[in-house]
Amino acid sequence: MYKEIGVFDYAGAVLEKTAPGLFLNTCYQGKLNTMVIGWGGIMVIWGKPLFLVLVRDCRATHDLIEKAGEFTVSIPLYSNMNKEIQFCGSKSMREHDKFKELGLTPVKGLKIRTPIIGEADLHFECKVIYKQTLDQSKIPQGIKNRYYSVTKTNHTVYYGEILDQYIYSKTGE
Repeated sequence: MYKEIGVFDYAGAVLEKTAPGLFLNTCYQGKLNTMVIGWGGIMVIWGKPLFLVLVRDCRATHDLIEKAGEFTVSIPLYSNMNKEIQFCGSKSMREHDKFKELGLTPVKGLKIRTPIIGEADLHFECKVIYKQTLDQSKIPQGIKNRYYSVTKTNHTVYYGEILDQYIYSKTGE
């Protein structure tokens, strides 16, 4: 069951849940993946509600978003998905079918092709309207040392226009 909500009704919950992690879902030509993001958020830019997500360019999800031009964000509000967050935050789709291994249910979204995770509660469907690669020369040295010293990868910021947002319940409650 889908329960429509206002785009900012759960903005505080999104912020609160970002620290443990949000599920970023992508799908292109039948290749489905979810990963955990801890950087991003909801805001208004250009008069549009947007969900910004940051994805390293070495991630399989990066390739899928580049091709699909869309993504969903699934957030457990009421359900305990700590095990799934831990697994999806540390494993790559290149070696693991996360949905299959964890028994996650891909559920058809309402506006885009990329599904949501049925076990999570709060969902955003987004279409990429802009993207930007971070310019590491402009990042303060302390932040670069902490997040970019070991790996030479970079982040792309995807600006996803929020096309729909809702609470989903498999049981209809």
